[in-house]
Amino acid sequence: MSAGCYGHRFDRALALVAEAFRHKRRKASGVPYIAHLLWVTATVAEHGGDEEQLIAALLHDYLEDVPGSTAEQLQAEFGPRVSRLVLALSDTTVHPKPPWLERKEGYLAHLVHQPAEVKLISAADKLHNLLSCVSDYRTAGDKLWARFRGGRQGTLWYFFSVHAALAQGWDHVLAREVGVQQALLRKLAGQQGEPQKPNPQ
Repeated sequence: MSAGCYGHRFDRALALVAEAFRHKRRKASGVPYIAHLLWVTATVAEHGGDEEQLIAALLHDYLEDVPGSTAEQLQAEFGPRVSRLVLALSDTTVHPKPPWLERKEGYLAHLVHQPAEVKLISAADKLHNLLSCVSDYRTAGDKLWARFRGGRQGTLWYFFSVHAALAQGWDHVLAREVGVQQALLRKLAGQQGEPQKPNPQ
């Protein structure tokens, strides 16, 4: 890093996602989506992430959710490591997106073997998603599941499996907290035992 906490590349990344996600809201709460990107970035910063990890945290949904975006674009603007991190955090770069279960299975198989620099960002992302789900479930109850492509079974299976993938070879407070929150969500939803993978749609 430079003498400051971060450099001008971070400023450009912040401006990019502020514009790209200007009209996007969270599925359940309707909160502007930028709040999620900033929460993930702040959490990565608080747990020792460097400048390029912070940029990747800001951009972690960019390739998935912004049609026309490319890894080459990110590499030209932010460098090869940022591009590589964002690719590692994406469950697809194809638009329109492939089926939900196919994407999630691929991401989980990939996440298991990722280094700590990727898992830190992924854990922050999934932790915020879980905290939002727990909060929204307490308000909406089972109506929550209709907002997710995986439904109740798929969503609970995915978060359970994400925790297992993160914890494989990586002992970190964020991975442990993902485990706590996914267990709480399963308890609130009345899930008994290990959730089963849904059948392909």
